[in-house]
Amino acid sequence: MNFDIKRTGRAVLHVTDLEKSKEFYESLGLIETESDDENVFYRAIEDHNHHCLWLRKMPEAAVEVISYRVDSEEDLDKLADFFEAEGTEVIWMEKGMQPAIGRTLRVQDVSGIPCEYYCEMDKVERMLQRFDVHVGAKVQRIDHFNCAVPDVQKAYDYYIDKLGFVCSEYTTTKGSDEVWAAWLHRKPGVHDTAFMNSIGPRLHHIGFWLKDPMSLIDGCDYLAAKGLAPTIERGPGRHGLSNAFFLYLRDPDGHRIELYNGDYYTGDSDFDPVEWDLDDPQRQTFWGHEAPDSWFEEASTFLNVYTGEKVETEQPKLDKRKPNTII
Repeated sequence: MNFDIKRTGRAVLHVTDLEKSKEFYESLGLIETESDDENVFYRAIEDHNHHCLWLRKMPEAAVEVISYRVDSEEDLDKLADFFEAEGTEVIWMEKGMQPAIGRTLRVQDVSGIPCEYYCEMDKVERMLQRFDVHVGAKVQRIDHFNCAVPDVQKAYDYYIDKLGFVCSEYTTTKGSDEVWAAWLHRKPGVHDTAFMNSIGPRLHHIGFWLKDPMSLIDGCDYLAAKGLAPTIERGPGRHGLSNAFFLYLRDPDGHRIELYNGDYYTGDSDFDPVEWDLDDPQRQTFWGHEAPDSWFEEASTFLNVYTGEKVETEQPKLDKRKPNTII
């Protein structure tokens, strides 16, 4: 690849009640960088840039875009050339068109997911040693996106062959090479994005990294003390896939957030992806407890980057008797 995608960058979510959303996200330990009556920008403790999460007050909840950071402005130009050569329309947003961020390009990816790429973002004070403002789960950084798509193999092939992502773990069925789910990365962790076989495209969750498992427990205690225990949907637990210690939460509009710790280094050139069998129950939860139905059935709506309308979803391509096979 002649462009360098570095990592998961930010997400832009539409929410219907900014004050309720602020109470939720600040209880996780995200730090407000800037806000007004229509917007709030959050960064995590490790961030030296303006934000990793932008909440926009809108009449309906939705996901405007998920973003990846690239290494240089030249990489943006190379990405634009690539997408246009592929026949994908590119939407340029010049510096100044969005708060705190340089020029970005937006596309609807091969699965219909609204994706953004950027290089520059305003710098701010890093809060890593501002222990006086660390609360809740003490969220350290944004880590990954998890997307439900109707054709995982299509997304898998495109992101690996065209965009240079690398697979860390994947799920197949016995006797088949077709991929049911895949964890793909650019940074040397387990994933920057994951694709799961389900009704889609939809955003299943945004994952945020914590410094240790105790921070996850602290987050649960803090949420409960604030009267927000009902936001806890699943966990704590440990995934077989990724080895991560996890907790899943729902914000006031139903957007799902994962608090996440405990995956591993994947940066060696001879790293071999880990294969899981779809029928292995430990791939989802290593300890064996089941997820609630909502975790399989519900996800956030994407918006089309060209029209602003909701992206239409499709049933999964693989066995429709098992549509809900997300980890």
